[in-house]
Amino acid sequence: MPKISVVIPAYNAEKTIAKTIQSVLDQTFKDFEIIVINDGSSDRTLEIVESFVDSRIQIYSYPNTGAAISRNRGISLASGEFLALLDADDLWTADKLTAQFQALQDYSEAGVAYSWTDYIDESDRFVRSGLHLSANGNVLPELLVHNFLENGSNPLIRSPIIQEVGQFDPHLLASMDWDFYLRLANFCHFIVVPRPQVLYRISTTSITTDVRRQEKESLKVIEKAFQQVPDSLRLLKQKSLANLYKYLACKSLENPSRKNGISTLLFLFNYAKYESLQQNTLKLIFILAIKGIFFLIFGSQKRNNLNISS
Repeated sequence: MPKISVVIPAYNAEKTIAKTIQSVLDQTFKDFEIIVINDGSSDRTLEIVESFVDSRIQIYSYPNTGAAISRNRGISLASGEFLALLDADDLWTADKLTAQFQALQDYSEAGVAYSWTDYIDESDRFVRSGLHLSANGNVLPELLVHNFLENGSNPLIRSPIIQEVGQFDPHLLASMDWDFYLRLANFCHFIVVPRPQVLYRISTTSITTDVRRQEKESLKVIEKAFQQVPDSLRLLKQKSLANLYKYLACKSLENPSRKNGISTLLFLFNYAKYESLQQNTLKLIFILAIKGIFFLIFGSQKRNNLNISS
């Protein structure tokens, strides 16, 4: 039995799947299995995965059903004491599994270890740092207000805990990782490895680029989570909604278009509704609103004329 099962759901990932798998094979921790769930890919994904000659790699092909069900299939097939999830376009640094495994050995009360995230582009170039937030122990209050794990390629989880909290919600089309982490945080402690070990790829084809769908699904997650928390934590709901709309407003500006310009302004309206309007907040709203108006007027025609980082 391997110590760690690594589950990689893959759909039409021919451009990135080889690098993703190689980043697992390059881990300093070697006692693992890789379970690739080919989710009905119509490109060369399956061929590329089959080209790897390593007995630790298992490949299972199914008709396309989406990320949540693919992850659940991989979880059900996993035999390791620990489970790690990795999307088919993301990468790990070589010490990721070693550091997270050691963190769980050192802190036996924790059921989940996570690392910091940095963002890369489609050519593996560094784009920006992630939140780099360190929360340990009972992280539920912090996780309710924002998903500081940031993506679905981050945690190492003690496998028996998943049997207690359940797998990914197949009814969610986005934000299913946040929902999963909230249920984990409601059950066990987390421990951080305070260095960037997850390289999350920003892609124009990613689920997270559909900001209106992400809004809809994230609101489902928030409503579900706050129905299940103690009364003492329900006051955090307004902050959770404010952070969601701040994130969505910034996310809309990553892909300039008139449609996203409108979305930015709508998200900012909701952000202002839920956030306390202090000076720094008003300044941010003003800057993002100007950018949203710019995209509303010009679309993507003058993308290079406006720096959208803030």
